[in-house]
Amino acid sequence: MTLIGMSMFAVSGYREWQRGSEAARVLRMVYNAQRTYLAEHPTESVSSLTATKVIPYLSDNSSVMPTAIAIDGSDLTVKVSVSPPVLVDDDGNDYDPSGDTDDGLWDVGG
Repeated sequence: MTLIGMSMFAVSGYREWQRGSEAARVLRMVYNAQRTYLAEHPTESVSSLTATKVIPYLSDNSSVMPTAIAIDGSDLTVKVSVSPPVLVDDDGNDYDPSGDTDDGLWDVGG
């Protein structure tokens, strides 16, 4: 039983890391799109950016802004009006459960 419990804990930790890593990948893709858009529109401020403006610059040619999944399974959206972009929950609060804003999990990284 102890071995099963330890296995479940390890799998849970891996799943959290995997979600954080995927979230960081999404944010880096949006960050690259954001920077490309701003390079082509140098007089525009970051605070005026919207998903509609950034989506055409996504490297995966997606027609919608990518999302990520939080540890609890809820959907997270990308806030593009800040640089680098951040994930936000349904209430609009920044989401980074790692506690480190540049570790590359749940954020763009340093």
